[in-house]
Amino acid sequence: MISTKRAYNFNAGPSALPVEVLEKAQEELVNFNSSGMSIMEMSHRSKDYETVHNDAIARLKSLYAIPDNYEVLFLQGGASLQFTMVPMNFLKEDQTASYILTGSWSEKAIKEAKLFGQTREAASSKENAYRNIPAFEEIQFNETDAYVHLTSNNTIYGTAWNEFPKTGDIPLIADMSSDILSKPVDVSNFGVIYAGAQKNLGPSGVTVVIIRKDLIEKANTKIPTMLKYSTHADSNSLYNTPPTFGIYMLGEVLKWVEEKGGLDAIAKNNEEKAKVIYDVIDNSNGFYKGHATIESRSLMNITFRVTDEELEKQFLAEAKEAGFVGLNGHRSVGGCRASTYNAVPFEACKALADFMIAFQNKHQ
Repeated sequence: MISTKRAYNFNAGPSALPVEVLEKAQEELVNFNSSGMSIMEMSHRSKDYETVHNDAIARLKSLYAIPDNYEVLFLQGGASLQFTMVPMNFLKEDQTASYILTGSWSEKAIKEAKLFGQTREAASSKENAYRNIPAFEEIQFNETDAYVHLTSNNTIYGTAWNEFPKTGDIPLIADMSSDILSKPVDVSNFGVIYAGAQKNLGPSGVTVVIIRKDLIEKANTKIPTMLKYSTHADSNSLYNTPPTFGIYMLGEVLKWVEEKGGLDAIAKNNEEKAKVIYDVIDNSNGFYKGHATIESRSLMNITFRVTDEELEKQFLAEAKEAGFVGLNGHRSVGGCRASTYNAVPFEACKALADFMIAFQNKHQ
């Protein structure tokens, strides 16, 4: 069992994993399922691993009520590879793909798409320093577009979509890397959902893709084998050796979510965790200033500044000494960021809130 004192882990990713899952992995690490081997040592073609693999797919389908006309794929390369695979598979020469820009990751996604075809900025909040999610009426796309792409949660700027736009017959594609499994989502509204596992799903190395089967059937076939969604759908994500240990851990995280009461319970807990920190920011009389507008705030990444730059440096230094990990903002924007993913306990968020109040009282 894990007996050492746990850090207050607010890392943006890889990030906190449930301690119960880590303890289970520790217990089974050397001898999985009485096999005399670690799951990391097993063939990905073995019955023991096949059970783990299929169980993880089934649990994700159950938690999200994923319809039968969707595939669940376990890939590699992170969301960054999906920035390429999406247009490579779906953006035809005579079409345009619409991208909604809400931060650095959507900027990177459209940059990759431009290598394969025509793109359009359907909406952008860049002029407002990515403090908000664009309003639905600002989004411009055409009925002939190949797809509309968005990033559901923005780790760097601390914004998130609370509701998603309706795109009709145009497939809506979402990078949900930093808020997947944090709340219920109607999968049927999307053509593709993809996410790196290293924030809410498990360790780094696994990429989950939830994709409508008809899109796979219509996808471009004149691309490399490993970059076709059909390759992985046809082989149950076992075309080549998958990240077996990561998928095992992902399955255990899904079990943990079920034991916690499912996505409704997880969402309620996430709201409570974020509120305790946002309340400190809102009641600080300007000592702390949140980056995101209130209506666009993320429950996963709370971004803020200490209004005095020198005090901000001191805040981060003292927080580190007090056992808080990962509170520095992204290197591209600076400031402070608390990433409160599913596995970050309420107690850690309350401890941070108390520390913030004490720091303000000492320095105001």
